[in-house]
Amino acid sequence: MPRRPPTSRGKDLFGEAPAEPKPAAAAYRANIDGGSRGNPGPAAYGVIIRDARGEIVAKLKKYIGRMTNNVAEYYGLIAAMDYAQSHAIRALRIESDSELLVKQMRGQYKVKSEDLRPLFERAQKMSKAFDSFRIEHVYREQNREADALANEALDETENKAPGGAASKKTVAPNSKAEPQNAKAEPTSSKLEPRKIQARFRGGVLYLLEDVELPDGMVVDVSIHLRPKPPA
Repeated sequence: MPRRPPTSRGKDLFGEAPAEPKPAAAAYRANIDGGSRGNPGPAAYGVIIRDARGEIVAKLKKYIGRMTNNVAEYYGLIAAMDYAQSHAIRALRIESDSELLVKQMRGQYKVKSEDLRPLFERAQKMSKAFDSFRIEHVYREQNREADALANEALDETENKAPGGAASKKTVAPNSKAEPQNAKAEPTSSKLEPRKIQARFRGGVLYLLEDVELPDGMVVDVSIHLRPKPPA
């Protein structure tokens, strides 16, 4: 009995097996911090980068000159993304204790500062090059290693012993302090009073809005407590 030629019936029925999806790249984590001694003043950033297993793969720190603390925060963010992209890291999670930076990157705050705008635009463009990118706010206590690196960069530049503290844009409650070596503004230049929200944490009052003030400007702080919203 003659054999029948093979048919493609089975092939048509089952088709080719679909290719298995590629597993998503494991995310690296970067803790970033920036600070200035005086605002503006000598500034630096620190970055700690960990791989998917939590192992530290890079420590970055750099003195960036006379800047505001918010500018230093953006420099740290860009440095972390630049390292990741130059090392073919496709998924990155950023952790920062700067609520302003995090909310600006998420689109929750507008970028009003002309100094921050080009840095923000560059960071946004870089973030879109990753397969996966997230940025999250963490408390300062969870960001100590990056903060220490920023301080080291400042100490090394200023030829000081380790232990100095790079300051955030902070205002101590009920205090009137002037940055070192600041030039006093003429008494004739007055600014209209403004209301700015702030968050009190760890004995320090953190401003939640970017404010441009001349060097040596003295500010008055009025504390109005708000009840904590129910959980």
